[in-house]
Amino acid sequence: MTGRRHDIAIAGGGLSGGLIALALRRARPGLDVVLIEGGPAIGGNHRWSWFASDLDSAGTELLSPLRQTRWDEGYDVAFPAHRRTLTTRYHSLSSVDFAAGLARELAPGTIRCNAPVAELDASGLTLASGERIAARTVIDCRGFEPTPHLAGGWQVFMGRHLRTATPHGLTRPVIMDACVTQHGAYRFVYVLPLGLDELFVEDTYYADSPQLDRSALSGRIDAYCTVQGWQGELLGHETGVLPVVTGGNFAAWQEGLRVPGVTRAGARAGFVHPLTSYTLPQAAALARLIAQEADLPGEQLAALVEGEAARHWRGTAFYRKLGAMLFGAGEPDQRYRIFERFYRLPEPTVERFYAARSTISDMARVLVGKPPVPVLGAMRALLASGAPMAERA
Repeated sequence: MTGRRHDIAIAGGGLSGGLIALALRRARPGLDVVLIEGGPAIGGNHRWSWFASDLDSAGTELLSPLRQTRWDEGYDVAFPAHRRTLTTRYHSLSSVDFAAGLARELAPGTIRCNAPVAELDASGLTLASGERIAARTVIDCRGFEPTPHLAGGWQVFMGRHLRTATPHGLTRPVIMDACVTQHGAYRFVYVLPLGLDELFVEDTYYADSPQLDRSALSGRIDAYCTVQGWQGELLGHETGVLPVVTGGNFAAWQEGLRVPGVTRAGARAGFVHPLTSYTLPQAAALARLIAQEADLPGEQLAALVEGEAARHWRGTAFYRKLGAMLFGAGEPDQRYRIFERFYRLPEPTVERFYAARSTISDMARVLVGKPPVPVLGAMRALLASGAPMAERA
């Protein structure tokens, strides 16, 4: 214990923790905030992307100091029986630029890396080293924790950052290219043209198992790039396994993670799009809320955010139903047909889906017609309980 007591201590320097620190700095620069990250760098090794329509003006403004790659010409999707270009602008942020932006924007001394948290409570954090960091308010942003209380599948991915030997010719992102062998899951390739000779290529699977076979996925990226005529230098890579929550007892999950007086945020609190696993829109909105309510005592802030998380859970039930339809859609190799049909819908419906703001009319558009799984059968599948995520990890 140093004797210093911070106003706010944030455990976890990922997207949510970093954006909360940024929002606090911009709205309340006089507060003494410390951002504690267990790894060697803020943000880890990730890339976050979002559609311009996912954020309101305040969310866009919050992210404005962070260097982003932006595509104003929209994006492409490709399926065996359907191809389309949509006009929604797309943005992407690397963890390197995220960390650099926070280092530039936050007050000196705010960020501490290589400092894993062993325990936390309403009055502060205890690091693995034994050091105690005291704070009036503690916010836990240490990421999703598997649980027997939630059910669903997994989004498994491997991404590769390349510098191509010659200009690759892409001008728009390819958000989903499902014209690939499915390998027992809903598989698609995601491609971002980061520069004239730079690409980010990601192989993604909506799978029943969280298993990530690095060798197999790397070989499939090699094969995809060969077909496209892309060769070049490897600049970096990332892998990940994200939960796709289709149901469960959210209140029990909250209770299992609750530490009296400690605010949970980010994926650890359930602020995730249940089907896409996108977190940036939710992280930006929650960061602004916490900055607005930063003077609340820790117990009150924790209760406020926990209530907001419960509201988010209730408000995203439709996407969990769609996830259950996806994972219950007969042969795994045919799951792509659900998104193939989805991308025939009007563009505003697609935008609201990704922003988790679908209207009743949007929901009807998604569920009616002739989906691969008849609606009645799909609704029956929604009632079936899946294996708990803790048992699948």
